[in-house]
Amino acid sequence: MDLKDQLKNLFPDHKETEIKQEQKTDIWLQDAPILCKYEKRKGKPITILDGYTGATQDFKKLAKEIKTKLSVGGSFKDDKIIIQGDYRDKIMQLLKDKGFNVKRVGG
Repeated sequence: MDLKDQLKNLFPDHKETEIKQEQKTDIWLQDAPILCKYEKRKGKPITILDGYTGATQDFKKLAKEIKTKLSVGGSFKDDKIIIQGDYRDKIMQLLKDKGFNVKRVGG
């Protein structure tokens, strides 16, 4: 007897409803691609995302989401997202899943 059967025994009048979760993008999507660059600063690799033309707050939300999903450090400066480490492939896939056009620059 699994959990659903036990719940049906406890609540026989209850009707199951399907819960549909739609992915809401509260971030403005643009036509021009976001540039994903790789650089080394002071001998350490970084990934830079540049070219977003939407609101600054949306880009900050995107930066926080990327840093959280990849569990890495980074910052938002001068309308650029700077991520510590070389995560171009993972970041590009994440952005493509969200609906952005991404262009790889350098290397």
